[in-house]
Amino acid sequence: MKPSAATTATDDPIDTLPASFRWGVATSSYQIEGAVAEGGRTPSIWDTFCRVPGAVTDGDTGDVACDHYHRMPQDVALIAGLGVDAYRFSVAWPRVQPGGRGPANPAGLAFYDRLVDELLGHGVDPWVTLYHWDLPQELEDAGGWPARDTAYRFADYAMLVFDALGDRVRTWTTLNEPWCSAMLGYYHGQHAPGRQDLGDAIAATHHLLLGHGLATGRMRAAATGPVELGITLNLSTAAPATDSAADRDAARAADGQGARLYLDPLLRGAYPEDVLADLAAEGVRVPVRPGDLEVISAPVDVLGVNYYFGQLFSGVDEDGRERDEDGRPVRRVVPQGLPTTAMGWEIRPEGLTELLVRLGRDYPGVPMVVTENGAAFEDRPDADGFVADDDRVAYLAEHVRAAARARLAGADVRGYFAWSLLDNFEWAYGYDKRFGLVRVDYDTQRRIPKRSALWYRDTVRRVRRH
Repeated sequence: MKPSAATTATDDPIDTLPASFRWGVATSSYQIEGAVAEGGRTPSIWDTFCRVPGAVTDGDTGDVACDHYHRMPQDVALIAGLGVDAYRFSVAWPRVQPGGRGPANPAGLAFYDRLVDELLGHGVDPWVTLYHWDLPQELEDAGGWPARDTAYRFADYAMLVFDALGDRVRTWTTLNEPWCSAMLGYYHGQHAPGRQDLGDAIAATHHLLLGHGLATGRMRAAATGPVELGITLNLSTAAPATDSAADRDAARAADGQGARLYLDPLLRGAYPEDVLADLAAEGVRVPVRPGDLEVISAPVDVLGVNYYFGQLFSGVDEDGRERDEDGRPVRRVVPQGLPTTAMGWEIRPEGLTELLVRLGRDYPGVPMVVTENGAAFEDRPDADGFVADDDRVAYLAEHVRAAARARLAGADVRGYFAWSLLDNFEWAYGYDKRFGLVRVDYDTQRRIPKRSALWYRDTVRRVRRH
């Protein structure tokens, strides 16, 4: 029997993506810019954290990184060569507003002004992320994100950037991955500023979301033309390892603190009751004041979704206990036996389809863009510096297909951004992990597009021809 057109081996879900689908690449300021003490920039929490012995692999810092601050035109030409529609980059708060208070620093704004013009001159839309983790150190010294005042300082800073670039930039993301800022920075201590207090982390969560809402409201009120305002969340799938009550509750709790603690106040105007109960059991409450949730749930035009892996959870430890040594419920990640990246993250592209479909079902009406997806592998350059990264090509291809399958299932997915344009400073891993489509020789700062960059370019061209 002849197979139907829908099941032929030559069918590729990527070919179902419309010509209007938005393609991009992404970076962040501290990971690529360098020039940490130039042009009036003051230290961020990451400049400080990198000096903590043992905090970052090999004692690496972002002092030079990819030297993008000095090589920006060359990097924009690389972006344009990929044929993408948009470039998602972040603005360094301490470069634009040294110390996190007061007027804008003209030299700092001038860099991003030149970047935006360079992008537009190459036919690439700038997609601005206002905060990708580089809080001015002075604001951390004053309490950081656990302090309510930081939300107001963020909104002020956001307006400095919006007033300078809003005539040319249409798409704005307030925050990148507030879970990482709050939980890795203030609870787990693995990211700057390296604090370890659950109460501080939950306060930081609320104030990050409040800062998002305050900034969104002010930017929308000040806009003189069409704008797309949104936020980017790192989201995963959380499924029970078995159908046991303990495993199902562990998955519920993981999904609650990893996803719904952010999605619900943003898109439903309320924190999830089960998560509030979980936190109360640990003596922690969300410091909500009257009117906060109305501010946080200000309408957004796009939800950025960063996806890297999906997880299974168990509510018992390896010895069958449901409580850890501190009396807390066990929430254990169970390996699925899947291939992993150099980060040790299991590769599960179907999780992206499941996630996007779930978001479209549970939070309808908000268009989604995959704002980060990519993988670190043990790249091996040849004598010319070229990396034949077939593992990364396969990873990207399967995840773009996963996004396309979500669209076919009804999810309103409008774009995909590969992480990352360049190999760069990978936070606590320093320069040990490489995510880039473009290899960076850190000794010479030479950029060499990898096979994945060529695949991405060709894929964008293919979809555009539809």
